[in-house]
Amino acid sequence: MLRNGRAWQRTSGGNRQVPRDPHTGVDRPGPAIQSLRGSNQSGLRAYNQRLVLSLVYAHGNLTKTDIARMTGLSAQTGSVIMRELEAEDLIVKGEPVRGKVGQPSVPLSINPDGAFFLGLKVGRRSAELILVNFLGQPRATLRKSYPWPTPPLIIDFVRDGVAGMLSALPAKFRDRVAGLGIATPFELWNWTEQADAPRQEMDQWRGCDLRAELAQICDMPVYLQNDATAACAAELVFGKHPGLSDYLYLYIGTFVGGGVVLNGSIYSGRTGNAGALGPLPVAGPGGKPVQLLDRASIMLLERMLKSAGRDPSPLWNSPDHWEGFEDLAEEWIGIVARGLAQAIVSAAAIIDFEHVIIDGGLPVDVRAKIVGATRQEVSHYDLRGLEVPSILPGTVGHLARALGAASLPLFDKYLIDRNARLGGA
Repeated sequence: MLRNGRAWQRTSGGNRQVPRDPHTGVDRPGPAIQSLRGSNQSGLRAYNQRLVLSLVYAHGNLTKTDIARMTGLSAQTGSVIMRELEAEDLIVKGEPVRGKVGQPSVPLSINPDGAFFLGLKVGRRSAELILVNFLGQPRATLRKSYPWPTPPLIIDFVRDGVAGMLSALPAKFRDRVAGLGIATPFELWNWTEQADAPRQEMDQWRGCDLRAELAQICDMPVYLQNDATAACAAELVFGKHPGLSDYLYLYIGTFVGGGVVLNGSIYSGRTGNAGALGPLPVAGPGGKPVQLLDRASIMLLERMLKSAGRDPSPLWNSPDHWEGFEDLAEEWIGIVARGLAQAIVSAAAIIDFEHVIIDGGLPVDVRAKIVGATRQEVSHYDLRGLEVPSILPGTVGHLARALGAASLPLFDKYLIDRNARLGGA
């Protein structure tokens, strides 16, 4: 059975290294999932269960006939698997749909309360903890702002937050919480100057195995992923741009980051850091090369506000609503757009992306202005020899990193990793 049939592996490394598996919990079953075929061997029943769940998850609801056609499973094997999933409360039957001939078909869908997942975003200015159901719908959220993060602060935040969320969850659902995912920038200690944080405070992260620390206090499997890659995963899994299979993802947070989606799956790269666009060289003041994170991050707007004698706290305390500094925000949007445009054109010259998605910890109207301004800036480039990708707004927003973190246990325990293949690579 899926609910108890997984052996969990915990490894050291915490915030100091990449996730233990470059494929863990970041791949979404999209249209290409239909090419995966099931097996009738009883030893692979767990795989077949994941395959069926992935198909239902991707399509919303399917009948037994649909599932048999997509998987190639025999009618008997398919029926057994679906009865098992229903017995575990992972799927539910809908109302029968009567056709012109034959027996009525019964659609199967994911049970929203069949499983729950925790996601933690550790940011340079704030942390977010979220509890989501099987469909990724938030059941509870917590947010904490700070001048800079330290391990004790984050550990206390998670200890108290998880305890409160679990106690508020109905008792019959508490054993359905499958794990905690962490989305955090790697090597936090390397960005002290840019984050205006004391080095001795940030150096605490060097020896901190955050995953192991939180596994001890939460008593559940804990996963780790780069924060921008996690945000990209959230857009892929929970976003509202269905059918997109190849795109560059940009997330504007305290610093800018990103991710790469190819063939409907996250491409994490050799170290899990693919799409880390923050260090990408772009033109700065006077044409001097600077990193993209110096031109397309909320940190820049914070500095602009401080220089003007204005309070920057709304940037972190009210990510859905900024007001009182519209003039500086407009100036900042122009700077961001110029930086993003250069990054997009450079990326399009390397990989023939069909789309670019821009999201961030921003109000919706600010995101829309950045998207529009970036499109305009891209049009100023000499684009001969390039197919310009369409530039689209993200659809998840400031919760993207926490939601992406919550998707890590979701995929590790219940759904198909499409980068994996039966019998090895």
